[in-house]
Amino acid sequence: MTQTSVPPIQDSAAVRHYLTDALRLDLIGPRIQDTALQHERLPQAPSRWYLTGFLVPSNAPDEQRAQDNEEELDEPTEPFHGSDDSSTPDRGSGKRNFLPSSMGLSILVDDDTERLDVVVSWGDYSPESSEADGPAGAQKGGDATEDIDEPDADPPPRRFSPWIRHPREELVTVNLSNLEPSLPLPLRIPDSGGLEVVCLVRPTTVRAFGGDLKVRAVSVFIVNRRLPLEDIDQQDAAFAFQVEMSVEPDRSLVPRPNLHGLDNNDWDERLADLHYSDITEYAVGHNVSTTAEVTNGECQRVRTEWMPQVSVERTESADINDVEFGMEPLGSLPDAAAAKQMLDPLVAQYRAWINDQSAAAQALNGRRREVADELVKRARRASDRIQAGIALLAEPDVLEAFRIANRTMAASGRRRRALEQGKGPHEVPPPSWHPFQLAYILMNLRGIADPTHIEREIVDLLFFPTGGGKTEAYLGLAAFTLVLRRFRNPDPAYRGLSVLMRYTLRLLTLDQLGRAAALICALELEREKTPEKLGNWPFEIALWVGR
Repeated sequence: MTQTSVPPIQDSAAVRHYLTDALRLDLIGPRIQDTALQHERLPQAPSRWYLTGFLVPSNAPDEQRAQDNEEELDEPTEPFHGSDDSSTPDRGSGKRNFLPSSMGLSILVDDDTERLDVVVSWGDYSPESSEADGPAGAQKGGDATEDIDEPDADPPPRRFSPWIRHPREELVTVNLSNLEPSLPLPLRIPDSGGLEVVCLVRPTTVRAFGGDLKVRAVSVFIVNRRLPLEDIDQQDAAFAFQVEMSVEPDRSLVPRPNLHGLDNNDWDERLADLHYSDITEYAVGHNVSTTAEVTNGECQRVRTEWMPQVSVERTESADINDVEFGMEPLGSLPDAAAAKQMLDPLVAQYRAWINDQSAAAQALNGRRREVADELVKRARRASDRIQAGIALLAEPDVLEAFRIANRTMAASGRRRRALEQGKGPHEVPPPSWHPFQLAYILMNLRGIADPTHIEREIVDLLFFPTGGGKTEAYLGLAAFTLVLRRFRNPDPAYRGLSVLMRYTLRLLTLDQLGRAAALICALELEREKTPEKLGNWPFEIALWVGR
């Protein structure tokens, strides 16, 4: 059976690698690198043990190729009322799903490429015993009249023979000079029992940023041409499991950049074109995903991947000197002059960075230069808004709301970190803002404080991976908004809803609610200290669940 040993947990990366390996072994099975599992023993047929990664014979009957969806079509016993968009769950499509008989990839090569080395690895499984069903097989001959005379008798229990894995790996060399354009060339894989490598070459033109390139598109497929077995209990012996293929040409592969957004008039598409201008594609998968091995900007090998994965790097803030990011020091600012001294270097260094980006944009041309210039213009506008937010702290009520927002965020942050580390609130380091969080709050102060300002029409999007600090940024601004509203509108008529937060991902709802509730508790403790300033009505939070 498929088993993995738990490695020493050195860091979070080791945990992630272990989890992804365990998931792959559970869904697909062992690869050639999993030496301890090369001859694994399964208690039942591998097509029932594994979900994907295998190829059935191309001329197998529909009964073998159709995917069994019985478990997926179970209907709930009670009406479903959990969705905001529909009162009934999706029933799924009535169309039958068929298991693949082939998989492959397509690459681009230049005219000087003459050879492809295709390495194919897979696993063959065979039942440990040749007996069919044990007791059921005895009924095929001999005395079986007793079962006929007793139609109500239960059939004997079905016995499953264990299946043994046999690892296989073969090299197939494809001579591209022997291929006729657009005419597929099948090549038998040695000692495979009917597996083939099918190669197809066709000339094409690829659009690149510097101009069009004349190249050859090469498609390489693995096809299962084995004869299917009629016996349903033996049919998996003709399947090929954990099929993988790597393709290595004698010259580097030709990259294909994605220029979809270059001539697009949609701003998001043009922005993505600039941001990912250094990202190119080396292979396209068919019935499977692909991954490329790039070294020093050149790709020498691509391979198939049934379970694609990518590492999302954590966002880390740059070190900015001479700026006060501590929530507690900002919560005890003596006056606007001190705030200006502590925060003005943030704007100065941001503008210096913008100037560097503007200089780098001069190396671009065409539409990408237009996008870069527009981004520089928007960044300068953002720096002006941050500067205006710092200047707004000269107003006493704005400064006091800013101080209280920092104090309450510091208190809730200490509590949260203390709970995570199992320590007391005063035993953890004091919380501080990331540069983008503080900048986000400052740039929105004017729009919050002045209901008539044009900046109230601006929506600022915080786009960071999970764990980047988006929640604290908008909670800090929410705290400022709640406090400033009480300062300026002490009348009970203004005790209504101030901030609305919508959680579209249900898994995050409780976590986000917990952080918001901690902030509300910190605000309430602050109010109890100075009810003459923050009023007698408590800070409150509510959660609406449902439609």
